[in-house]
Amino acid sequence: MENNNNLDLSSISRELNLLLKITVMENHGRDKSFDSEMFNDIDWGLFLQLARHHRIYPLIYSKLKRINKKYVPHHVIESLYQEYKKNTFQMLQLSGEMEQISKLFNESDIRLLFLKGPVIAHDLYGDISLRTSKDLDIIIPMTDLEKAEEILITNGYEKENQPNFLNEWKWRNHHIAFFHKHNKIQIEVHWRLEPFPSKEPSFNELWERKRTSTITRSPTYFLGKEDLFFYLVSHGARHGWFRLRWLLDIDLMLKKGLNLDKTEKLFKKYKRQHLGGQALILASQLLKTPINKRMKFLTAGNRSKVLSEWSIFFIEEMNQFNYPKEYTVLLKSKTQIFLTKMKAFYPDSRDVETIKLPKSLHFLYFILRPFLLVWRKRRKNAK
Repeated sequence: MENNNNLDLSSISRELNLLLKITVMENHGRDKSFDSEMFNDIDWGLFLQLARHHRIYPLIYSKLKRINKKYVPHHVIESLYQEYKKNTFQMLQLSGEMEQISKLFNESDIRLLFLKGPVIAHDLYGDISLRTSKDLDIIIPMTDLEKAEEILITNGYEKENQPNFLNEWKWRNHHIAFFHKHNKIQIEVHWRLEPFPSKEPSFNELWERKRTSTITRSPTYFLGKEDLFFYLVSHGARHGWFRLRWLLDIDLMLKKGLNLDKTEKLFKKYKRQHLGGQALILASQLLKTPINKRMKFLTAGNRSKVLSEWSIFFIEEMNQFNYPKEYTVLLKSKTQIFLTKMKAFYPDSRDVETIKLPKSLHFLYFILRPFLLVWRKRRKNAK
């Protein structure tokens, strides 16, 4: 990575810095490259908090086992071990449910691709216990949403409440969650990779480039390499890269290799070069990821670096909710910014709660929308 993309990492805490160094340890033999001074004056409570927040505690535990035990307090190793065991059980449970859901959808002729979860844990880490997943994320054609909902509800899942005025949820959102009360598993059913108005490959294109996972006995499909990289980059950027787990995924994908011609075509077609550049800069600076020179087209210009600087702040502060307007504007193209603003003028369920009109007059909500927005804002400010 070129020097002009170097980030200022001087404000990173000793605990986060130690976490990063452990993360990039080689996976073979015992690592003797550690300076014992790195373990001095460590707030181990904060260290554990960071490992949990960044969802990398299984990997950290697997690597700490090879470090001299005198450097790390026993209670830290034990705490990580308990988290590791719990995650292993959860990933096995998700793997079983993943195979079951895949069977049910295949039997109903619903094409299904898994976006994350055990399939990419196995694909990238070679071991599902080394990556965390709290739920299963799938993507299906939008035309199959009702059929998918029926299957999930029949099999014990409950659908999250969604506003359904003028079908607003289908285009305001890009997924809907279903939760099983007994096995405590959540499934997010996507019909888009990212929220509208982002441009992205169609489901048919994703399906044509799909791969088959080998962790289940029956066929289970997931994204092709370049599509997965594209999705993980877009997802990480949208969330400010506030979890290191997402960067570790990028690190492993780059090390395993991508078809660079296909990658370049994909990012240029959907105008995500600045997001790809952000991912490369962060991975190379924080995880020492080697970057192929052929991928420098992603880091051209200053936009990627500015986005990366914001992400360093999010990572340090464990910020996962309040993204400044400056960051969100940098993420989007001018067309996306315009369409996002236009979305504000489309009626939603809050308008119905504010003033109820008979169904035959629902078209009036488009006219009333600006006035209702102003009225609600003034009412909120008056409280």
